[in-house]
Amino acid sequence: MSDSSLRQFLKERIRTVPDWPAPGVQFRDITPLLQDPQVFHRLIDAFVQRYSTEALRPDKVAALDARGFILGAVLAHQLGRGFVPIRKKGKLPYRTEQESYELEYGNAAVEIHVDAVEPGERVLLVDDLIATGGTMMAGARLLRRLGAQVLEGAAIVDLPDLGGSARLRDAGLALFTLVEFDGE
Repeated sequence: MSDSSLRQFLKERIRTVPDWPAPGVQFRDITPLLQDPQVFHRLIDAFVQRYSTEALRPDKVAALDARGFILGAVLAHQLGRGFVPIRKKGKLPYRTEQESYELEYGNAAVEIHVDAVEPGERVLLVDDLIATGGTMMAGARLLRRLGAQVLEGAAIVDLPDLGGSARLRDAGLALFTLVEFDGE
């Protein structure tokens, strides 16, 4: 299956839930991709193929709470690499580093264990979707603060009209996504 065919195949299987969680929001639900084992296999294979190359092969895969964990853990397993969870504030049991970021109405924070990565390790940062980019930027800052080299941010879906992917790229984070929903 060509890259464009795969992207269309995946996009057709992402459910759009109108007016959730608020009126006017078109929520992009990836759970149909996960429920069908053949679709999930193709999805993971697309990431595995990209990150099996020498240039992009990470030492570890980090993922953002919570849907990013689904992809990140499976991808780390398939690549034979360690997995690093970046969790919402207050969820990790050991000493942590914390990074705050802005939401539409307020602030939030994510945390990482202080010993999650070694200085110089090449880390892939994974989430399910890029909207405003705040969570992924906070994750990248945490990894860099611990001395990691963030190879790329990876997600299934990009919502470019919300500006997150542009902000991330402007901040020097390379991105890889499989599906875009423009103007929606």
